[in-house]
Amino acid sequence: MKKVFSLALGILAVCGILWFGVYHLSQSQGPVTTKNTLNLYNWGDYIDPQLITKFEKQTGYHVQYETFDSNEAMFTKIKQGGTPYDLAVPSDYMIEKMRKANLLLPIDRKKLTNFKYLSADFLNKSFDPKNRYSIPYFWGTLGIIYNDQQVKASEVQHWNDLWNPKWKGQLMLVDSARDIMGLTLISQGHSVNTTNLAEMEAAQRKLDQLSGNVKAIVADEIKLYMIQNEAPIAVTWSGEASEMLAANSHLHYVVPSEGSNLWFDNMVIPKTAKNKKAAYAFMNFMLEPENAAKNAEYVGYATPNEAAVKLLPAAVRNDKQFYPANSTIDKLEVYQDLGQTKVEQYNDLFLKFKMFRQ
Repeated sequence: MKKVFSLALGILAVCGILWFGVYHLSQSQGPVTTKNTLNLYNWGDYIDPQLITKFEKQTGYHVQYETFDSNEAMFTKIKQGGTPYDLAVPSDYMIEKMRKANLLLPIDRKKLTNFKYLSADFLNKSFDPKNRYSIPYFWGTLGIIYNDQQVKASEVQHWNDLWNPKWKGQLMLVDSARDIMGLTLISQGHSVNTTNLAEMEAAQRKLDQLSGNVKAIVADEIKLYMIQNEAPIAVTWSGEASEMLAANSHLHYVVPSEGSNLWFDNMVIPKTAKNKKAAYAFMNFMLEPENAAKNAEYVGYATPNEAAVKLLPAAVRNDKQFYPANSTIDKLEVYQDLGQTKVEQYNDLFLKFKMFRQ
């Protein structure tokens, strides 16, 4: 009987330990709502961890950091309303969509003492006129990365160069409908935001002609392919390219002079935010030139903070691959929210291209 009793106590003890572990785990996951906590929703590995530590020590706030891997996933979670994020970092077209869906709080500029450090070149964009709902965090471009051991710089200066039969089976593409359809539209003299179905279908037909040159359509794998010299050319984003160039000295990045995508990731305050004071404290902290420069060096993307750019190493701030001349920037386009119907058309046409390859 004592053995049975002891066994029962043992089982209860184990159950208690397991319950405590599950409870503790549930409490450590997801946002925590307290006056001393900032719930931050951001892309993965998109901030220098040392800056979070510095912010916590400097302000007394604890940062609860949660990540997303797509704008759409972020939008869905915030729209559901059950998660009280204080700050999120969506991209340009998604900010426009969130604004239209009434998911964002207006920014009180009076509380942003460091707003003055932002360059006017990256403010008042079409997705958020006068920056009423968002504050620039990072910006970048879509371009071509190539390996100088296999490709001459003169051979890949324009989007149309990708269609050269010489690159049969050697081109890597990011798996992004708006980006790949967009570069094709630009190569035909059209806007990346066209809603003209005839122009979109013509772009898809031209993409079909590119299929023989395409080695693979992937996401993060592009970095590994290019770093390890397994492909000579790829289409990717500037921040990804920055990481590749740092790992392989034979790689170079170019933004075609005829135009490309200019993208922004901005900080926003969701309507369900519970700690707006912490949100403003964090935005001001990240707008401090020293912090913005440190973050840009860590992440590899371009900072919109004019004062921070001056603090970057000369080799970085003078690198036209990632801080292109104004003559190039003037030809870049920001993606607009085209509405569900048009987005689905873009996705369907891109899917046809991918199926054509098979």
